[in-house]
Amino acid sequence: MKNKIVPFLWFNDNAEAAMKYYVSTFKKAKITCCQRHGKKMFLGAFEVDGQRFMLLNGGPHYRITPGISFFVRCQDQREVDYYWNKLSKGGKIMQCGWLTDQFGVSWQIIPETLGKLMSDPDPEKSGRVYQAMLKMTKINVKQLEKAHAGK
Repeated sequence: MKNKIVPFLWFNDNAEAAMKYYVSTFKKAKITCCQRHGKKMFLGAFEVDGQRFMLLNGGPHYRITPGISFFVRCQDQREVDYYWNKLSKGGKIMQCGWLTDQFGVSWQIIPETLGKLMSDPDPEKSGRVYQAMLKMTKINVKQLEKAHAGK
């Protein structure tokens, strides 16, 4: 294993579909393992930009919870739009850049600009950015920049 810590996702019976979906969604992604019992995948693994993930078809004993989410750091609005549109399809949109995908996995789709603007040492500027973000579902970089500028 390349990564010391690897997220491990428990699915009832659709882990293979989820794995294929994530590999098709993220660039620089590939399936690295698919162990089967008969025709059904039991355990799978994939990588996104070198980060390994493991998945298991473990039955209905446990459910994925939004208490754990994956943070997708986006370079710009175009990237935010891409991941937001792909991952929210068939899922549930939430506030402040959060969504749950069609498999119940939670994601935060966040532009790097948000962290930069909220880290401004001027509390009025960072406070306006924070207030603007609270009103958003999908994060809008231009609106954040306007809030930061006081417009």
